[in-house]
Amino acid sequence: MNVYDISTIGSRLYGNRYPGRGIIIGKTADGKHAAAAYFIMGRSANSRNRVFTLKDGEVFTEPFDASKVEDPSLIIYAALRSFENNLIVTNGDQTDTIYDGLKEGKSFSKALTARCFEPDGPNWTPRISGMLTFEDKDFSYQMSILKSGDPEGSFCNRFTFSYGAAAGLGHFIHTYVCDGNPIPTFCGEPERVAIPNSIDEMTEEIWKNLDEENKISLYVRFVDLEDGSIQDRLVNKNA
Repeated sequence: MNVYDISTIGSRLYGNRYPGRGIIIGKTADGKHAAAAYFIMGRSANSRNRVFTLKDGEVFTEPFDASKVEDPSLIIYAALRSFENNLIVTNGDQTDTIYDGLKEGKSFSKALTARCFEPDGPNWTPRISGMLTFEDKDFSYQMSILKSGDPEGSFCNRFTFSYGAAAGLGHFIHTYVCDGNPIPTFCGEPERVAIPNSIDEMTEEIWKNLDEENKISLYVRFVDLEDGSIQDRLVNKNA
C-alpha cells in the first residue's frame, strides 16, 4: 500500500473482532466540517455494561446497569470535553488530564506526560487521545498513544502525531490490532481513512462494521467550520 493511500473506515473495521476502543478525526470531503468519532467495545461483562450519555455537550461512559458494576476505575470516564477552542476525545480519564493541563497552559503532549498505559496487565491497554484545535474557520488536530514498552509493563512509550486538516482525510487510532490473549497493542501511525460528507453515513459505516458481539457504543460529532454549529449522533447497543 502507498503511504498516501486512504482506506474507507468500514474496510478498516470489517472482519476485525476486536480493535478495542477507537478514535477517528478528520475533515469531510467537501471541506465544510470537522469530524470526530469515538467508539468502545468490550469482551467482559463489566466492559459491556456501559452506555454513552451526552450532558451539556460532553460525552460520558456510564453503567447500563449500576447493580452489575464490578470495577468502575477504567470504564467510567468523560470521553469528550471542550476547552476554549479545543475539542478533546480520549479512551479514559486522561480526558480530564488534558483538560486540566490546557487550563494550566500546558500543551496536549505535555499534559499527557503525567499519564501512561492502563494498569490492566497482561494487556496494558494503551491510552489513546485526540484533540482538535479550531482557528480561522479551520482546524488542526493531534493524536496520541501511550503504550507499554515491554510485555511486563515496566515502562511507557509516548507517541504524539500532529496533522493539518485536509478535505476527505481522517486518521484512525485504536487500542488493539485485533483480538488475542494477551490482546496485541496498536502499532505504527494512525491509519488514513476517508471522511464522508454526511454524519449519518459516517455513523452507519462505523457502527455496522464493528463486531456485533463486542461493540458497545459510538459517538460522532460534526462541527461546521463556518459557524461552529454542531451535529452529533450517539448509538448505544444497550438501549
